[in-house]
Amino acid sequence: MSIANNNILLGITGGIAAYKTPDLVRKLKAQGANVRVVTTSSAAEFVSPLALQAVSGNPVSSDLLDKDAEAAMGHIELAKWADILLIAPTTANFMAKLALGLADDLLSTLCLATTAPIFIAPAMNQQMWRAAATQHNLHTLLSRQITVLGPAAGEQACGDVGLGRMLEPQEIVELLHNKCESPRPLLHGKKVVLTAGPTREEIDPVRYITNHSSGKMGYALAAAAQQLGAKVCLVSGPTQLTAPQGVELINVQSADQMHQAVMANMAHCDIFVACAAVADYRPINKTPQKIKKKENELTLTFVKNPDILSDVAHLPHPPFTVGFAAETQNVRDYALAKLHAKKLNMIAANDVSDSKIGFNSEQNALNVFWSEGEKVLPVTDKHTLARQLMTLVAEQLTE
Repeated sequence: MSIANNNILLGITGGIAAYKTPDLVRKLKAQGANVRVVTTSSAAEFVSPLALQAVSGNPVSSDLLDKDAEAAMGHIELAKWADILLIAPTTANFMAKLALGLADDLLSTLCLATTAPIFIAPAMNQQMWRAAATQHNLHTLLSRQITVLGPAAGEQACGDVGLGRMLEPQEIVELLHNKCESPRPLLHGKKVVLTAGPTREEIDPVRYITNHSSGKMGYALAAAAQQLGAKVCLVSGPTQLTAPQGVELINVQSADQMHQAVMANMAHCDIFVACAAVADYRPINKTPQKIKKKENELTLTFVKNPDILSDVAHLPHPPFTVGFAAETQNVRDYALAKLHAKKLNMIAANDVSDSKIGFNSEQNALNVFWSEGEKVLPVTDKHTLARQLMTLVAEQLTE
C-alpha cells in the first residue's frame, strides 16, 4: 500500500498545531492521495473548515449523525471509505479517549468503526507529553498497533522547550509514505525474547532484595519489536505495567526463575534482549520464618546468581544477543568490556547516575555498541528510544 490513489481520512483535534493541517492536506494530495477531513468541535477553533474543504475538495465532517449522509450513518460510510486514518494533531485528551476506546464524537467513533491502519501525530506541551498518564496511554496505543509519528522536540507555543511539537507536514507525509511502502516489517517472522524489570531475591517470607528498575524500557522494547513484525516473548520481573496486547508474558520473581524461563524459550529464538535489571547475588539461604530484630547487626551470606545474558550468548547456536549496561561511571569502557567478555552482538549502555533518565523515568538515552560500530541514541521518551534501538538491531541482524 502507498499513499498514491488511496483514501486518507485526516482527523484533526483541538491543538494549536491544527493551523498546519491545510498544508498537510495539500501535501497529501500532491502525493496522489484522496483526502477527506474530520474535525472535533475544538479543532474548528484553530482551523477553518472552509479552508480545509477548499484544499481537500471535499466537505468537512464533524457531526456523528450526519443528516446529509446515507441513513444518517456518516461514521460508518467514512470508516469504510478510509484506507488510512491519520490523526494530526493528536492532543493528549484524544490519545486518552483513543486508549480508553471512547466513542463520543465522530472522530473517536471512526477510530473504533474502521479497519484501516491508524496513525497519530501527537502535539502537546512537553510536560503533558512526559506525564505518566500520557505515557501509559501511548503504551496502550502502541500495543494495539497504532503507529505514532513523532512528536518532535523544540520550542513550543507556550514558550517551553522539549518533546511535544507535532512533526511538520512534510515529515508526516514522508513517514506515512515510507511506512506504507515498506513491503514487510523489519522483524517479520522473527522470534524475540526479552527480559524486563527487576528481580526479587527473598531473604525471609516478608523481605527481599531488589532494585529501582520499573520495567518501562523492557516493555517499550517488547512493543517496538512487535510493531516491527516480531513474535515476542517477554519474561518480566515484578512491575506495575501491562504487557502489550499479543505479546506472550511470563511473570517471574527471582533471577533463577528468569533464567529458567529464558532458557526454556531459546528454541527458534532469533533475538534475545536482556533489558532486565537482574540481581547479581541472592541470599544463600532463605529463612523460613521472619527474621526478628534482636542483634544490632545482621550478617547475610550471598551467592552469585546465574548469568542469563552470558549463558544465552554461549549457547551452541546463540541468537543475536543484546545486553544492557546500567552504569554510574565510565559508561563506554564498562560497556565495551561487557560486550567482549560475554561475546555479545550488541550492548546498550546508559548512565543511571542521571536522575532525569533511566530507572523509573519516562525518558532514557543510550550509547549502543557492536563489534564494528557504535551509535548514540539521545534523550527521548522510552517508546521512541525502543523503536530506534530495535530498528538498529534489525539492521545489524540483516548485515
